[in-house]
Amino acid sequence: MNGEILVIGGADGPTAVFLAGTLGSLFFCAALVILAVFYGIYFAKKIAQRRRGIQTTQLGGHGKERSVRWTEYILSAATGLVVVVELISIFQGWNIMPWPVRIAGILCGGVGDLVFLAAVRTMKDSWRAGIPKSDETRFVSEGIYQYSRNPAFLGFDLVYLGILMMYFNGVLLLFTMWAVVMLHLQILQEERYLKRVFGDVYLAYKSRTRRYLGRSHAGDR
Repeated sequence: MNGEILVIGGADGPTAVFLAGTLGSLFFCAALVILAVFYGIYFAKKIAQRRRGIQTTQLGGHGKERSVRWTEYILSAATGLVVVVELISIFQGWNIMPWPVRIAGILCGGVGDLVFLAAVRTMKDSWRAGIPKSDETRFVSEGIYQYSRNPAFLGFDLVYLGILMMYFNGVLLLFTMWAVVMLHLQILQEERYLKRVFGDVYLAYKSRTRRYLGRSHAGDR
């Protein structure tokens, strides 16, 4: 809380200090739990697939178009560095947001964890991080994918937004925006890949399911 005395409901003196410390601990623990759950899901899935001989992470590498390769390299840097800045912000207590916004951040991050878990479970062994170079994967449109074409990316965005709301500062804002933009560019690349590989099946799916959230007769252009 950066050492300030937080006044809630007219409280002052020792009561205000106690409330400030309690809320500070709540946000600190909640932020770490949200990140631990999110990346726990990611690495648990990666380890499980590795045991079955599946290469989960396929970001960058040779054999891809230059634009695709560099977008994935930059995406890797953005999603890695934003976690570093998140952790620094959490441990340093950098924040300028009032506590109601920070509470909303906890809810947002928690939903992000749940959305990401649902996406990973629904994809099963077809889940990859990056555009596959040669793997043949099954087209998935059931479960949470009925309501979002990119629920895993949506999970990333919600977790990033949740941490930002809990520990809002200029540096974290810049890194969060960078990561979100790179995730969106990766989505656009994957859409072109899916159209090329699955053709009309993907186009029909695209016409009824929005890019991030919701169903539509016109689709998300």
